[in-house]
Amino acid sequence: MILRPSREQLWMILWGIGRIILGVGLLMLVPLVTSLAFREWNTALDMLLGFLCCLIFWMFTEAKKPRVRDLTWFQGLVVVSGGWLVATLFGAIPHWLSGHFSSFLDACFDIMSGFTATGLITIQDLDHVSHGLNMWRHVLTYAGGLGIVVVALTFLFAGTAGAFRIYVGEGREEKILPNVIRSARAIWMISLTYLVIFTAVLWVTMIREGMPLMRGLLHSLWLVMGAWATAGFTPQALNIMYYHSFAVEMITLSIFVLGSVNFALHYAIWNGRRKEILRNVEIRSFFVTVLLTTLFLSIGFLREGVYHGLDVFLRRGFYNLISGHTGTGNTTVFSVAYLKEYGYLAVFAVTTAMAIGGSACSTASGFKGLRMGILFRNVRQEIRRIFSPEAAVVREKVHHLRDIWLEDPVVKNAFFIILCYCAIYFVGGLLGMAFGYPPHVAFFDSVSAGSNTGLSAGMLGPTAPALLKIYFILSMWAGRLEFMAVFALVGFFGVLVKGRGARRK
Repeated sequence: MILRPSREQLWMILWGIGRIILGVGLLMLVPLVTSLAFREWNTALDMLLGFLCCLIFWMFTEAKKPRVRDLTWFQGLVVVSGGWLVATLFGAIPHWLSGHFSSFLDACFDIMSGFTATGLITIQDLDHVSHGLNMWRHVLTYAGGLGIVVVALTFLFAGTAGAFRIYVGEGREEKILPNVIRSARAIWMISLTYLVIFTAVLWVTMIREGMPLMRGLLHSLWLVMGAWATAGFTPQALNIMYYHSFAVEMITLSIFVLGSVNFALHYAIWNGRRKEILRNVEIRSFFVTVLLTTLFLSIGFLREGVYHGLDVFLRRGFYNLISGHTGTGNTTVFSVAYLKEYGYLAVFAVTTAMAIGGSACSTASGFKGLRMGILFRNVRQEIRRIFSPEAAVVREKVHHLRDIWLEDPVVKNAFFIILCYCAIYFVGGLLGMAFGYPPHVAFFDSVSAGSNTGLSAGMLGPTAPALLKIYFILSMWAGRLEFMAVFALVGFFGVLVKGRGARRK
């Protein structure tokens, strides 16, 4: 018999979610200060109201503190999955109050897109958004790329076993350091260091391109936030096309490639283990899949007779391919280009790159390079086993900071997660087709949302049907958390319903 959670356990889960919401509220102070600095009083009021709502919710969850605040595995997963949904509702308050969204659902879609570092947008009149609202869009996507649980862990959770459980529940299976709180702070240290360096580099580039000092600083900061988080948010509706700059394109490409690399690998390299770059299975997998998808992209362009010349190929093709592969969503072409210019083979290349995604424990999503490495090594292992003597022991391993032998649990876990991604891609594509979108558009946008990429062929946006928006909010959420926490939340509600039914008998 499955026991219904006790009231104490429910308060324990609510307490954990409250800590996450407090973290979201604290993030709102950054755009609040920005709004005050630029005298954007309406935006400042929107942010203040959003912060107060988060604060009130947190105070409510703290009203009855649980006696033991050490979450079990199941509770940690529920806190993460439930916390992301509740954070989306609270984060959408300033968005909705801004008047740039036609509905609260659109505001929630945009917030989930930001928190999951996806980059699909439903905001209207983006070119005339206030500095404060733009700062909020990029702060939430920067923090979301790192993980809103990482934000909460850094300041708001004690270093208990429960803290590690919610860390893992957010789709992170590796600790950079033995202590999970120190791991969260190391992620911030790495991210803030790159933020400062690349903002300075991009700012100098913006000034050389003729942009005013303050505007150049803000745009540089926001572009780096979006690119490092592999989110693709930009302050202009034209995305990277707005800047008409090869230098800006190459700098942002470098940033989102680095953002898609495992934080543990960053930390290892920073500490002198540079050989890990060549040995790491995720780096090897990334280069192989980039080469293969670039080959298909090139053949596709040749067949369609578009984007001739190395410069045009790099800026209109390769940039978007890598943007998709790293799960970023920055783009240098209009959405209609995927439908009318790329052709089926080139669209297939970009779609495949998006589905694969970046590295584990990074700001990227998708299948992940680690799982692709495990998949191909397992295939090689089975082929070797077929051609080996029956008594031979055939074993394969992958190197990811350490040697990982391909035991059955490792392989099964990788296959299961890949299957889950394929399922949400497939269902989203069918749903898009049901609403009348062409198959390659429907599946392109479905893969983009489920892999938290943000490139769009035109299906997802402010005019998309409400049912599509709801499904893809859930698709972005499930893809970012890599399913296990989502299954735990579904099971949690199932236990609650079953418990109530049992009590009525």
